[in-house]
Amino acid sequence: MKGSHLFLCLFSVSCCSRLTSALGSKVLHLGHCRVSLSSPEIRAGFNAIKANIQARDPIRTLSILSHPHSLHKVKSSDRCCITHHLLDFYMDKVFRHCKTEDPFIDRRISSIANSFLSARRKLEQCHLQNQCACGQESREKLTQVLANYAALNVTSAAIKSLGELDILLDWVEKS
Repeated sequence: MKGSHLFLCLFSVSCCSRLTSALGSKVLHLGHCRVSLSSPEIRAGFNAIKANIQARDPIRTLSILSHPHSLHKVKSSDRCCITHHLLDFYMDKVFRHCKTEDPFIDRRISSIANSFLSARRKLEQCHLQNQCACGQESREKLTQVLANYAALNVTSAAIKSLGELDILLDWVEKS
């Protein structure tokens, strides 16, 4: 009898781990912090609206995230801090101001925001437990991203930042 319970328990754990892998959640290792992010789901949602969002961006010569050295050559010790603050940035400044007249696009944006919110909560816990230290370099890179954003009006900056979501996802997945 005990053997069958053990088998059932092991089988359940095996199925759950396969389901998690099938859903595509990726565990990001950011210093001492581990965060699950559903990258394939976010990418799929973004790819469904990418062309539409980027077509709404009238300024092609400026980038929020790709400005020289904004996200390039980030020390591994600063990745947690920068990721935490970039998720805050997207939640507080980007998703909040990305409203369209198209309900399909708005639902996709909302879905992406919900995925970010989950990761943001975990990173907030790490940050509060001092497992997500912010060095001088990370503060400078975040200041650059915010300055790039502030150079545009709120709606244009939000649309541009959303259109650059693939840059953020590529960078986060490299960690």
